[in-house]
Amino acid sequence: MAELASWAAHPETSGGRIHDEPAPPRRNPYQRDRDRIVHSNAFRRLMYKTQVFVNHEGDHYRTRLTHSLEVAQIARTIALALGLNETLTEAICLAHDLGHTPFGHAGQDALNACMREHGGFEHNLQSLRIVDALEERYADFDGLNLTFEAREGILKHCSKRNAETLGELGRRFIERTQPGAEAQLADLADAVAYNNHDVDDGLRAGLLDIDALRSEPLFDEPYREVTAKHPGLARERLIYEVKRRMIARVVYDLIDTSRAQLEAAAPVDIEAVRQHGQRLVGFSESVGEHHRALKRFLYANLYNHPDVVRMQDRARDIVTALYETYTDDPARISEEFATRVAAGAPLHRGVADYIAGMTDRFAITCHERLQG
Repeated sequence: MAELASWAAHPETSGGRIHDEPAPPRRNPYQRDRDRIVHSNAFRRLMYKTQVFVNHEGDHYRTRLTHSLEVAQIARTIALALGLNETLTEAICLAHDLGHTPFGHAGQDALNACMREHGGFEHNLQSLRIVDALEERYADFDGLNLTFEAREGILKHCSKRNAETLGELGRRFIERTQPGAEAQLADLADAVAYNNHDVDDGLRAGLLDIDALRSEPLFDEPYREVTAKHPGLARERLIYEVKRRMIARVVYDLIDTSRAQLEAAAPVDIEAVRQHGQRLVGFSESVGEHHRALKRFLYANLYNHPDVVRMQDRARDIVTALYETYTDDPARISEEFATRVAAGAPLHRGVADYIAGMTDRFAITCHERLQG
């Protein structure tokens, strides 16, 4: 492993796990975290959960699994350059979407609406529920029993009300402090991957237009570079060459800007990073604005495209129907679940956990069965 900077998460000073365990003989704590995530049921299900396009619409569109792998690849590159803990960064990136519902944000919005009177639903909290409680693999504890630093990175957002129930993990949302640098990096790598692969998928689906995308500097500058160097390049290769330059542009900026900010602040350890008044991992002002402008373009032209909206409306109908059916008749999930509910287990949260764990195609199949 490369030498860690003072501001990195060091395994020997980890905040520990919820349940004490003997240290593994040949792995550090963050390696164990990563390995447990990769071997979890929730991680495998990401293969069949959508990003923008429903899973069965095409074999080449991103899924939550391929997205998580791309996020991890981007973040690992930056982590090494900044002297951060690469393994912890990778673990956070691989786990950050474990709690996503089927059908992406449309499914989350529908489930949140259904759960409004029962605590709501938010995929970051659901990811934490999965690694803390819902994975049932180990004899000595529920969940994956990850380190504090991995759990800190997974929980990107949290309301004050929910934070008050999370003890030390929720304290930063109450006191308005920052997470560790690895968590900050994973958050930005997620946004970088989202922008770039949604451009790729949108062009592949014919929902985005190259000429329209050229209004965005983050796309246009690499486009002009590629077409000048390779005139007449086939469309698919052109898009790939532009996309890889887009990623390189924001990644190099993120490295240079973050290194300068970290060296200027010179935090002595991860706790000093947390207590710093602002995030130390970030873009320059100009590249950050170009990145946000591209996100606004995607909202206007891809996420709100009529074809995508129709899919999202259908997804909301499916999730809502499943929720209403299962809360009316818990035995539709299983007799075991119905028995637990009759004994006092929370009905609505249990139904939400079940639906959130579904893949796109399993949710569609369950809905078709309910419709006869």
